[in-house]
Amino acid sequence: MKNVLIVEGHRDSKNDSVANKQIIEDLRELLPDAEISILDELYQNFEIDVKAEQEKLEKSDIIVLQFPLFWYGMPSIMNKWMEDTFEHGWSHGSTGNKLHGKKLIASFTAGAPEEAYQKDGIMGYGIEEYLPPIKSMCGLCGMEFVDYVFTGGVSFELRTNPDEVEKIKAKAKSHAEKVASLIEEI
Repeated sequence: MKNVLIVEGHRDSKNDSVANKQIIEDLRELLPDAEISILDELYQNFEIDVKAEQEKLEKSDIIVLQFPLFWYGMPSIMNKWMEDTFEHGWSHGSTGNKLHGKKLIASFTAGAPEEAYQKDGIMGYGIEEYLPPIKSMCGLCGMEFVDYVFTGGVSFELRTNPDEVEKIKAKAKSHAEKVASLIEEI
């Protein structure tokens, strides 16, 4: 049996998210045995319980990082979680082997449409060009980067339009199904 840990790193998942909130709800149904950590609920003050987080990671076989792109990267709470939890001598370094062999999936969303994340799009870069920090972290920690799931066009700003909210939720459901399918293939 695969032990799956989903780490959700939205800055305000309850009040400031439609897509990521829906993705987590759908993943709870699709992967009922997965452990799900909602960082902004656990660490409102950004004081990460390093030992608790390391224990979750050590128990896992597959780690899913679920987050919205904020300024072309992970939100600050997920960065803080990683900075604190991935300690030298634990996750990497000459004695840091606790993450060796674990599989990682990057699962992320963006408010801008997917077409914006292409070389000729408004962002000027393809979405895969945002992945090197995650892939490098996997390499440093002896983890296997499996793949990513990306969904664009799910701007929270559309939340005042009920039709748009339904479209976002449908995209989120499809996103969650892709994540679950990737996990099943491992």
